[in-house]
Amino acid sequence: MSLLQLWQIPSSSFPKLGLRTVPGRVMHPMTCLCKQVQTTAYEIVNGSYIPSHDSKLDSDKVQSKATVENTGAFRKLPMVMPSIDILYSALRKAKRVSPTKGIANIAKRERNRGAKQLDALLKELALPLRTYKETFPRKEYLHPYERSLIELTLGDGNYEAALGKIEALRKKVVSVGKEHASLCAKSMSKREAEERLSEGMKKLEEIFQSEGKAVDKLLDIAKTLRAMPVIDLETPTLCLVGAPNVGKSSLVRILSTGKPEICNYPFTTRGILMGHITLSYQNFQVTDTPGILRRHDEDRNNLEKLTLAVLTHLPTAVLYVHDLSGECGTSPSDQFAIYKEIRARFSDHIWLDVVSKCDLLRESPVIFVTEDGKADDSELARYRKMGPDGALHVSVKNEVGLDDLKSRVHHLLISQSARIKTHNSNQEDLGSPQIVGL
Repeated sequence: MSLLQLWQIPSSSFPKLGLRTVPGRVMHPMTCLCKQVQTTAYEIVNGSYIPSHDSKLDSDKVQSKATVENTGAFRKLPMVMPSIDILYSALRKAKRVSPTKGIANIAKRERNRGAKQLDALLKELALPLRTYKETFPRKEYLHPYERSLIELTLGDGNYEAALGKIEALRKKVVSVGKEHASLCAKSMSKREAEERLSEGMKKLEEIFQSEGKAVDKLLDIAKTLRAMPVIDLETPTLCLVGAPNVGKSSLVRILSTGKPEICNYPFTTRGILMGHITLSYQNFQVTDTPGILRRHDEDRNNLEKLTLAVLTHLPTAVLYVHDLSGECGTSPSDQFAIYKEIRARFSDHIWLDVVSKCDLLRESPVIFVTEDGKADDSELARYRKMGPDGALHVSVKNEVGLDDLKSRVHHLLISQSARIKTHNSNQEDLGSPQIVGL
């Protein structure tokens, strides 16, 4: 049964047809506040995106004051209704619109009713579309970390394209609705008014059914973005980094409330996973990141780029994890090359090196068949055997070194907390906005 046929059915009959109905009240967009959830969906804290200057439109003036000093814009996303629900709701509300009282002429009354119902329908369809366009933040005003999440999760340009389709649909609904409402208002007879009302309803139905997928696409985007972990820039954060399958997720489970998936294959971590650490009545954040392979940046996949985005845009302390047992699938020499590159690139971060799975280490260092075991590199030779200088050796399986690890992590995060406070204090003294990336 088409929506045009449903138009002829009294609203009291809708429940009998088993259709989803919406109470006869104005639907307002709601802000989704995510509660504390472990792993991929996590508590969003102190979020805001602030709109810039130099804008011509009023809506741009609101967003034109934007700075990128904080995270958390995704919690401001409105609740997006499925396109079919918007259509049914608009249809029911428009059907209840009555002609203006006091019109005695039947033809005039009918064309008045048709014009008012078409006008009501286009407004009910256009209102949520306008709300979505105005309340989804413009990407250029997001924190760089959140911009990276959008680009790497949704694909570059897909977010803007989805909002563009919403605006195009809104404009089309308004244009077509006004055109048919005007034609209905000019009808010369009751029958002509009814026909033009029917034509207008059918046209708006066709448009929304054929192009309403843009709304459903935006609904999926909103769900994806709300699941993005948002790091509170005021809370010290520990970021675990290393090659794939070196044991980062196991350490996250030991150190925090986070419960990431743990399997013996590369890239188990398919996103940024969050947890909390509570030490001496202080709360800290910990994030597990996808593993990094030995290759150029242009060859990296989106999982690796997520890790680099966290290190680039967020003020985190780094817990770098090494696996010299030969179990992770990445040779010690490749891990050494990755480590040196990341260490040099992010030398301004507070750092702690950990060699995991120390229960599996042998007296003779592991050398893969693709490596040159006789290579004259004393630094690499020491790394193969013990890891970086000063690295802490731990084993989750045998619980070796875990107490020492927790103590070292605590001191690391205390230092990160002091660094954040000092930075923020300096920014306040200078009277300038806070800049991320300590």
